[in-house]
Amino acid sequence: MRHPLPEHGQDWKGLRARMGEMGAGDVRWRDGKAAVYVFNAGEEIEQVQREAYTLYMAENGLGPLAFPSLKRMEEMVVGYGLSLFHAPEGAAGNTTTGGTDSITMALKAARDYARKDRGVTGPLNIVLPRSAHPAFDKAAAVMEIEVRRTSLKDYLADAEAMGAAADGSTVMIVGSAPCFPYGLIDPIGALSDLAVKRGLWLHVDACVGGYIAPFVRMNGGDVPDFDFALPGVSSMSADLHKYGYCAKGASTVFFRTEALRERMVFDFADWPGGRMITPTLAGTRPGGAIAAAYAVMTVLGVEGYRAKQGEVTGARAKIQAGVTERGFQVIGDPQLGILAYTHPTLDCLAIWARLRERGWFTSVTTEPKGLHLMLSPVHARVADTYLADLDAAMAEVSGAAMEVTAPRYS
Repeated sequence: MRHPLPEHGQDWKGLRARMGEMGAGDVRWRDGKAAVYVFNAGEEIEQVQREAYTLYMAENGLGPLAFPSLKRMEEMVVGYGLSLFHAPEGAAGNTTTGGTDSITMALKAARDYARKDRGVTGPLNIVLPRSAHPAFDKAAAVMEIEVRRTSLKDYLADAEAMGAAADGSTVMIVGSAPCFPYGLIDPIGALSDLAVKRGLWLHVDACVGGYIAPFVRMNGGDVPDFDFALPGVSSMSADLHKYGYCAKGASTVFFRTEALRERMVFDFADWPGGRMITPTLAGTRPGGAIAAAYAVMTVLGVEGYRAKQGEVTGARAKIQAGVTERGFQVIGDPQLGILAYTHPTLDCLAIWARLRERGWFTSVTTEPKGLHLMLSPVHARVADTYLADLDAAMAEVSGAAMEVTAPRYS
């Protein structure tokens, strides 16, 4: 639909009020009513995000010579991640605008490595479990790489099935830590063994879990190895704007060596404007996102993250116990911040709709049909409210037949 630009500029004060009114129907995420899209670590961290972002809102990460401050902050953020993920000396990475960007660039690096270093010719493919994020399919579509999705075993990646699907033209195999649908960490150790044995590039998609799993482990959680501590891991993606609690859009992509990272970089000089080097998909790179990431991570530190992630896992444990008492079946053994659960007799999509009427915006699973929560620290204080609303929704669904279509996320 076309909208003509106003002939005359409008007063900002009035427009600002109107913009606030436009958000009246949005989910009340500051009240803890959202368990998808927003990661709410509290007002203090929100203030750090906002102030740090605006400090560097006009600066551009595309120009490190012009803005060495952003280059330094990015190096610090990447260094934090490399340390958390047990990267060896010589490992490298970059910040990106989001998980899809990180995944796309990792696949681009793996593709170029296959072509230029391994000498692979002809059609290429990527092997991933059915639970892996669609961002891999999106990246593969852009690069015309065949996607081979394999069946799951107990809702986890099946290393044997993935090994059978891989061949000499496989540029990458994928494991998730955790996968989005179920919040479960794939057997990355088994995938690492497969990668080492077959000479395969293993990418660990830790977009959701990268910046929570290390701190859950520090808090005593039994989190298996999922990162560069495993010798078969070639690259990783981890989103800062998820459980790193940084401003959108900010993610990180890491490589075991600088030589692998170099396969990601775009370097071009054959035009009248001089040489252009971009490490990620974006040209202009928002300085605010880099600055906010540096600020939030530095303000929180290990102690702060351990406290925040303890609130997340505490909320998950409380809700997990609550839904189990109500007859739901939790999918797998979640260890981080995602919880997915189904019911043997009640329509979970109808329950989702009833919860939505009460202001909750969460997601669902379709295989099996279930409810899905991606929890934040704020949910520690609203867990009882959620369970009470779940009781009401269950009672309503038990007493009335409903036909509901799964929500779309875009």
